[in-house]
Amino acid sequence: MSTIQRTPVLTLGILSLMAMGMASCGGDPNSPGMEYMPDMYRSPAVEAYVDYGQDPYYFTEDTARVQRDRPSAKLPPEGTIAFAEDPTKVAFHMPYPYANTNEGYEAAGLGLKSPIAMTEATVAQGKVIYDKFCDHCHGAKGEGDGSVVNNGGHPPPGSYTTVLKNIPEGKIFHVITYGKGMMGAHASQLDKEERWLVVQYVKYLQNGGRMTSEAAGDSTALATTPNPAVN
Repeated sequence: MSTIQRTPVLTLGILSLMAMGMASCGGDPNSPGMEYMPDMYRSPAVEAYVDYGQDPYYFTEDTARVQRDRPSAKLPPEGTIAFAEDPTKVAFHMPYPYANTNEGYEAAGLGLKSPIAMTEATVAQGKVIYDKFCDHCHGAKGEGDGSVVNNGGHPPPGSYTTVLKNIPEGKIFHVITYGKGMMGAHASQLDKEERWLVVQYVKYLQNGGRMTSEAAGDSTALATTPNPAVN
């Protein structure tokens, strides 16, 4: 190939190198410019409890910065208290003070009261959770005749209208949290607010499928009028 023929190729190569050099000089003085496979030789630092999301090299720094502000799915250190943006839900984030002992069970029955008012709305919410987590053993009406008992032959739990009719709400919550007898703990499946909603529905079943006098404020109406929200 002659010198004349090589000149355009040489010129094109020089221009390409100049373009690459100019492209690598960005406006950000901290930018290393164009990088080829940066993760192969420059590992990014990873901080705990941060969701780094998409790699900013491919999805822009703005996208990655938004994702870094989100907490990750890692469990918090033991003993820490989760932040509650809603002040009315602070009680659900506080540590549970009663131990998984007979003494703790009795103490919960005496001193533990629901932070959720019993209303038609909360009873209806509790029913939804009860149907998913409790019905299969305790039965639709709390008679201990769920499918696990009828079809599986397992010993029936106590009925909410007989032997468990007068169990206080603190003990109900305690048993949902830790389990008792044949019943396993449900603290990993239900958060504290959900457990208290279940308690409201159990109280409704204890009262024969009616709102309690404290919730309704009219004991005369209770004797004859079921709650339409959960029937």
